[in-house]
Amino acid sequence: MTLDWMHHLVIVPVLLPLLCGALLAPLTEGRHRLKFAAGYASVLGLLANALALVLLTDGAWAGGVRAYFAANWAAPFGISLVADRLSAMMLVLTAVLALAALHYAQPRWGRIGVHFHSLFQFLLMGINGAFLTHDLFNLFVFFEVMLAASYGLVLHGYNVARLRASMQYIAVNLAAALLFLIGVALIYATTGTLNMADLAQRVGTLPPQAAGLLKAGVAVLALAFLVKGAMWPLGFWLPTTYAAASPPVAAMLVLMTKVGAYVILRIWLLVFPEGSSETARFGYDALLWGGMATIVFGAAGMLATDSAGRLAGYAAIVSSGTLLAVTGYGQQPLVTAGLYYFVASTVAIAAFVLLIELVDRIRTPGAAMLALTMEVYAVEDTPAEPKGRGVPAAMAFLSLAFTACALMIAGLPPLSGFVAKFGMFHALINPGPGLPPIGAGGWTLMALVIVSGLVAIVSLMRFGVRTFWAAETLGPPRLHAAEALPVAGLLLVSVLLTVQAQPVYDYLARASGDLHRPALYIDQVLGTPPVPGPEAP
Repeated sequence: MTLDWMHHLVIVPVLLPLLCGALLAPLTEGRHRLKFAAGYASVLGLLANALALVLLTDGAWAGGVRAYFAANWAAPFGISLVADRLSAMMLVLTAVLALAALHYAQPRWGRIGVHFHSLFQFLLMGINGAFLTHDLFNLFVFFEVMLAASYGLVLHGYNVARLRASMQYIAVNLAAALLFLIGVALIYATTGTLNMADLAQRVGTLPPQAAGLLKAGVAVLALAFLVKGAMWPLGFWLPTTYAAASPPVAAMLVLMTKVGAYVILRIWLLVFPEGSSETARFGYDALLWGGMATIVFGAAGMLATDSAGRLAGYAAIVSSGTLLAVTGYGQQPLVTAGLYYFVASTVAIAAFVLLIELVDRIRTPGAAMLALTMEVYAVEDTPAEPKGRGVPAAMAFLSLAFTACALMIAGLPPLSGFVAKFGMFHALINPGPGLPPIGAGGWTLMALVIVSGLVAIVSLMRFGVRTFWAAETLGPPRLHAAEALPVAGLLLVSVLLTVQAQPVYDYLARASGDLHRPALYIDQVLGTPPVPGPEAP
């Protein structure tokens, strides 16, 4: 076996931000343009690399899987990075959101503090590594790199509210890291391996007495992932953190919340598939009903809050709960639709998070409180005669962008949120040949998705009415082009997801098919030999 240059593309998403962050760390506070240029070039390189991996996993590489052994030790002994259709899609999504967040941060937030750009690159390294790694201990390492960078970024431009939220965020994630280590230790003590493919191969042959200890270790490990994935009741920290973080950091937190749900999806479909073993379909019911409880919690939070930041946080909880419930349901057509919903909702909430700060500029201090007071006490306000004043361009952009975000988050036509929810309903009602018909869990999930969409549109329209109609404004806001462009770009991505729904859906169907064929995945990873050394003369 020889190693061509395309094989090295698997490790680029880890090495490129690592090297860029290390090079940016010594630069002084006054080198903002150089830092931005280097960081922007790094993110563009990550996007190009991710698109190349999408093409390779979906075509040139046999089986759609390519294993990369960092120290040339064959699995399961060495550090294994694995690229497949799902991980390549996640890398593209990460690069798109990072590009939008970094562009938004350029005029203001990237200039506050010395190490914003280096921490941002280390955050990307941790996220990309979590998507690519195929070893539970290395997953812990990448999680900690991601979290350590996020601690500094959440505190970035700190004030009292941000400091309080970050202390809660750090404490919760340190507790989750401890659970992560305990779960990994129990799994290794039971199976003797942490490589995911090797673990999936050994789980089916465990004796009943060892299967109990494995289930305990996996349950503890799942708690760590579900804290990050904000499953009820473990997601109490998320709305406060979203509301306090700066907009570009909050946009990346939207993706970080989905990392936990991604790992749950990856591990459960690989290690606990359908079968007759002692551990077959372990924990699926807990994920299904826990995910639906998370949807209820998120929807109730959206109704109860009038803060835009907390509204975005609860919307992210609803999105994460939907993906967890889809994972627990387990059927391939529904997982395909869930992956499309994963991408569409992440783009929508990230766009909304970036938009919040721009919308806040049109309101006078205390306007929101005045509008809320008038609504509660039913204060009549006689409308003045219309004056025929035109809508300024900035106001038109903000109102249209807000409407688009509301439609995507609520899942109303014609944008990608509606396509995603329609796909989930179709998969539930028409599961396909060989799959059981929809049961009580499926009907409950469908009802909750519909109700959460109605709650989202009510909550978002209530915020929109108070902001654009009921509140006194300061006049047309001052918008920097670098701030408006990322919001417009993410909305354009949503439009492209809608227009190109069929090819995107077909790609995700192939990715979902790979997840539901663990034997093929295991053979590709464990059957890949190391690269032979040079022959002696």
